[in-house]
Amino acid sequence: MSWLVFTYSLPSRENSSTRVSLWRRLKRIGAASPKGGVFILPDRDDCLESFQWMAQEIQQSKGEALVMKVEHFEGLSEKHVIEFFHSARKKDYDELLPEVKTLHKAVGKAKVQDQGGHDRLKKLRTRFTEITEVDFFRSPHAAKIKELLDEIEAALHPGAEEAASIRALNISDYKGRVWVTRPRPYVDRLACAWLIRRFVDAEAQIHYSDTPKKDELSFDMKEAVFGHRGNFCSFEVMMRSFGITDDAVKSLAEIIHEIDLRDGRYHRSEIEGIELVLKGWRQSDLADAELEARGILFFDGLHVALAAGEKA
Repeated sequence: MSWLVFTYSLPSRENSSTRVSLWRRLKRIGAASPKGGVFILPDRDDCLESFQWMAQEIQQSKGEALVMKVEHFEGLSEKHVIEFFHSARKKDYDELLPEVKTLHKAVGKAKVQDQGGHDRLKKLRTRFTEITEVDFFRSPHAAKIKELLDEIEAALHPGAEEAASIRALNISDYKGRVWVTRPRPYVDRLACAWLIRRFVDAEAQIHYSDTPKKDELSFDMKEAVFGHRGNFCSFEVMMRSFGITDDAVKSLAEIIHEIDLRDGRYHRSEIEGIELVLKGWRQSDLADAELEARGILFFDGLHVALAAGEKA
């Protein structure tokens, strides 16, 4: 694989706060440093953009910066280069692990069941997500923290056992059917419509009405065939019912769950921006069919981006 290399120098008169700020930003974007003054990232569009913005700012400060693309490093195998990233992420995970263990222990002893526990979990989840977003090569040190966080989450959010009660369905039995949900579709209904069209029946008929007709498959409405179950939103119920195990869909389910239920169970960086877009649509004078069409394209893009993140 190829790599992006970044190196820079600042005027000697530049104060130390600028240097510290640059160092923190390099750490935040996940850059590894095989030797002093040289920083590397995998050759990805988002990584290149990060280096380019930093280079521009340094040049505006009368400093010098260089961004290069290289195919290999003399004397270093690809495995060795990846190890630089693993080492950097290990430090990040090691800083987080003691706090996670402390909360895990407190929850296990039933000492933390109030809002304080949820707030602490949210902060730890946020920090964990920030690290995983720049964990380009899936450090093995992430697994233990994720396991502990999931156990804390299960303890603070009882009701996960509902998943076991969701009956598995055969997708072929649901092709050629007519689906119905409430008008003015928002996050859960839009996501369900996307899931139906992309994983169940691409030619499905979807209607919007407060009153289902006989033989219509209702979703995300009162007494729906596919509705909320315990602490699962309709999208999660449908995903589990049809046995959809796609990792990107699972990530999307976490986003939908949090926007729809707001129970603090999931903490993903994408939530705020996605919710803002959906709110804008809801406040616009758009027909139900137009909302659905936009939602299909929107969730198509999210699915592709999330899938790329899972593979990175």
